[in-house]
Amino acid sequence: PSLTLQPAITPELVQGHAHLKCTWAPPASRPLMQYTVVWSRLVTPSTREQIRHDTTPQAFSFLEMSGENVRLGDTVFCTVTAFARDTPEQQSLPEESKGFYAGIKFLPESLQIAEDGKEHVLTILSTVPITCSGHDDSCKITLQLSTEDLGEQLPGLPDIALSACQVDLVPMPCSEGSCAAATLTVTAVTDFAQDGNRISRIRAEPVRWRDSLWRAHTPKDVKVTVRDLPTGNCYSFTDPHIITFDGWRYDNYKIGTFLLCQSTSRAFEVHVRQWDCGGLRSATACNCGVAAR
Repeated sequence: PSLTLQPAITPELVQGHAHLKCTWAPPASRPLMQYTVVWSRLVTPSTREQIRHDTTPQAFSFLEMSGENVRLGDTVFCTVTAFARDTPEQQSLPEESKGFYAGIKFLPESLQIAEDGKEHVLTILSTVPITCSGHDDSCKITLQLSTEDLGEQLPGLPDIALSACQVDLVPMPCSEGSCAAATLTVTAVTDFAQDGNRISRIRAEPVRWRDSLWRAHTPKDVKVTVRDLPTGNCYSFTDPHIITFDGWRYDNYKIGTFLLCQSTSRAFEVHVRQWDCGGLRSATACNCGVAAR
C-alpha cells in the first residue's frame, strides 16, 4: 500500500559542492525499512531520463550537480519506493516528488505591462547553491541583461527599459527555493506612437564564468507584452501660445525662464526660456531655449 512518503527535493551545499537532496517522511509504525530512490530529469515535456538509482536505509538521498548526472536548466524528479528489509519483494507504491528546476530563472516568467511609466519588479534567482573556487570574484555570478523587440520596431527604439544592465547573484543560505537573488525594474517606454501592443524579451547572459557547471547555462528569456496607451501632447509655439495636455489654450507674453511641464510621479520636467521678439511696437515673447530632464 501507499505509505504517504511525500518525497521533496531541496538544494544543499555539501563540502563546497552543489547537491540536490531528496527527503521523505518514513513511516513511524515501520522502523526497519529500506528505500529505493530513482532520480530522473525531464528531456522533453513528455519524456524523462533516469539519472541514478539508489537503495538506502536513510530517509534521504543526495545527487551532486556535477554536469554529468544533471545539468543546469534541467527539471529533476525523485521517485521513492519503500520495502521491509526481510521482505524486499513486497514494495510500496512509488511516490514521486514535484519537479525541481535546477538553475537560474526569472520571476515572474512573463510580464504584461502598459505605457504608463510604472515600474515592475523582476527577480532573478538561482535555485541551486553557487560554489566558490577560491578566486576573488568567483563567489558571485554576473549576468549581462539585454532587451530585444520581437516586432518591427525601428532599430534603437526599444519598447522596454531596465533599471540595470548587469546584476550580480551573490551566494546566500538556500531558503524558499532561492540560493541567490537580485532584483531590477522593468518599465515600458512611452514612444509617442500608436503602434498597438508589442512583444519584447529580456535576456540574461553570463559574464566570465570560471565554473564549467555554470558556463554553458543561459536562463530562459522573459517575454514582456507592452500594452499601447494613447500619448498626451502639449504645445508652446510662436509668441508663445500654449495648449496644455487637457486642451486649455492661453498665451504667455512674459520674458523669463518658466517651468513649462513637471511630472508629479517621476523625475521629469521641462523649462522654457522666453525672450523679447516683438520690438518696440508690441510686447511679444518667443521661445528661445528649452531644458528638459
